[in-house]
Amino acid sequence: MTEPLNPLTLPAPADAEEWLDSRARADLDRARELVAGIKADRPADATDLLNRWNDVSVAIGNVASVASLFSEVHPLETVRSRGESAMQEVQKLDTDLSLDRDLYEVFAAVDGSGLDATAQRLLDKTLLDFHRGGVDKDDATRTRVKELSERAILVGQEFSKNIRDDVRSIKVTPDKLDGMPQDWIDAHVVDEDGFVTLTTDYPDVVPFSTYGRDRDTRRALRMEFLNRAWPANDALLTELFEIRREHAHLLGYRDWADYDAEVKMIKEGAAIPEFIDRIAVAALESGERDRNVVLDRMRQDYPDAETIDASDLAFYAEAVRREQLDVDAQQVRTYFDFTAVRRGLLDVTGRLFGLTYRPAEDAVVWDEAVAAYDVFLTDTNEHLGRIYLDLHPREGKFKHAAQFDLVRGLAGRQLAEGTLVCNFPRGLMEHSDVTTLFHEFGHLVHHVLAGRGEWVRFSGVATEWDFVEAPSQMLEEWAWDADVLRTFARNAAGEEIPDALVARMRRADDFGKGYNARTQMFYASMSYWFHVDIPDDLTERTRELQSRYSLFPYIEGTHMPASFGHLEGYGSGYYTYMWSLVIAKDMFSAFDRDNMFDPEVAGRYRDRLLAQGGQRDAADLVADFLGRPYTFDAYAAWLAE
Repeated sequence: MTEPLNPLTLPAPADAEEWLDSRARADLDRARELVAGIKADRPADATDLLNRWNDVSVAIGNVASVASLFSEVHPLETVRSRGESAMQEVQKLDTDLSLDRDLYEVFAAVDGSGLDATAQRLLDKTLLDFHRGGVDKDDATRTRVKELSERAILVGQEFSKNIRDDVRSIKVTPDKLDGMPQDWIDAHVVDEDGFVTLTTDYPDVVPFSTYGRDRDTRRALRMEFLNRAWPANDALLTELFEIRREHAHLLGYRDWADYDAEVKMIKEGAAIPEFIDRIAVAALESGERDRNVVLDRMRQDYPDAETIDASDLAFYAEAVRREQLDVDAQQVRTYFDFTAVRRGLLDVTGRLFGLTYRPAEDAVVWDEAVAAYDVFLTDTNEHLGRIYLDLHPREGKFKHAAQFDLVRGLAGRQLAEGTLVCNFPRGLMEHSDVTTLFHEFGHLVHHVLAGRGEWVRFSGVATEWDFVEAPSQMLEEWAWDADVLRTFARNAAGEEIPDALVARMRRADDFGKGYNARTQMFYASMSYWFHVDIPDDLTERTRELQSRYSLFPYIEGTHMPASFGHLEGYGSGYYTYMWSLVIAKDMFSAFDRDNMFDPEVAGRYRDRLLAQGGQRDAADLVADFLGRPYTFDAYAAWLAE
């Protein structure tokens, strides 16, 4: 009988720096030794070579995963800094290996004709990695590529740190909180000088933008939010774009977008603006219609208003939903207590995917607010992995919402472990927070289910980057279903959320999806054009692109790109969110809205798509699940609803 695998034992917070330092040194040294052995032995058998390379990838990955997580979430600054330096060491080693001509020649010499399809895929992708790394370039070029790669990670880390650390705030008198829910007001104490502090963290910005009646305060808070990490990040962004441009040129690509797109579903950079424009055109009619409805509502309060911008949009869109669509978000939020929602999320995904979550009593966590669960297949009791839920804001923590790997699972070797990192309030949640929680948990489930393969390269969320959002976007649908919500959405009196309210919520959610799509294309255009045609003035180029794509004007005096973290992580590929949504809408068409937990469909989706990780191209995985290639039709129909 195979010995059961045990989860990774994490250190107590006070011991984390030493633990991380020791782990990084040991595993990276092991990776170097393994590589030296490959180059010395020059294995001619392709399977042997790939197995040894897999060992190298495991050693490096086990440093990268925990270092990346700790650099973003650990409460101690010294640990976050050690995580950042460990990531620099990982990047340096990755770059060195990609430029190692002796190592490349070992791979180029093996005969892969006897490999199975997945192993052949691994060999092909490894060879492509070498070419994309610059291994076949001359010495001077390889040296410069190495310099650029190492500088890029330093610039990217500083950019992200500036966003993470720059929590801005405004002070207001209590009367400026008019319109806010009472529980929110109660959580914001009046200081000894008679002021209340509002910060740029999401639990303040989102509710106040939605409910706060004081227009000047809404605008002041929005200005601070849009100016986070400015001006420091302007120069860093320009340097990052220049590094990427030179890197791409040295490797023979027209620009960074072409380099980046080569390994995505979209395949070439020039297809990105074509996709952006296709979505923008499709969304224009409904976007302008709904924008005008919101503007008309604003004119009831401000008759001379000629336009509406981001400082007023959420407030007046909420007014439209409340007054014209009969959905009051303040009433809705009373049904979504955080603790009940978290429990409901586990119940829903457990039922859908055939999973059981058990509290991990032995887990060591980095903060007392973090919850840990072991994950099992319900029908066989197979232990799949462990998940950590770090869901509330704190000082020094990642400010957005994301799933971070902790361990990439491998059959018979190591359990998949991942962490959900979000910034939700501890009490009542907006329904938008609930859908975000379901979305991000979709990544976590994908990571765990796809952690039972042979090759670490294909473990977890290892598909093309412009597909990775699709499973998460599809899981949001369960957060909109009345039968699903009834299982956990209850108010303080214990009353279930009414079906009629959920139906109105769905109709209200359709409001604004056209102008939201146009806003997403504005973000995607920044992501693409900043890399392809680096602007002298980021703010001015932002203004131009916002005018072209968004249906809402630029706010004078703001510098949004400085806190647009996706410019570092997604590069020129922010379009991937909408590309994935097109696929997500098509995948969801396989489910029956009247039978959301159909075990045949859900099982096929789990086993044929999620559990495969990156073992096949995403388009093939989707076709295997749907029984046909994906199309644009379901998305177009949804946009037109």
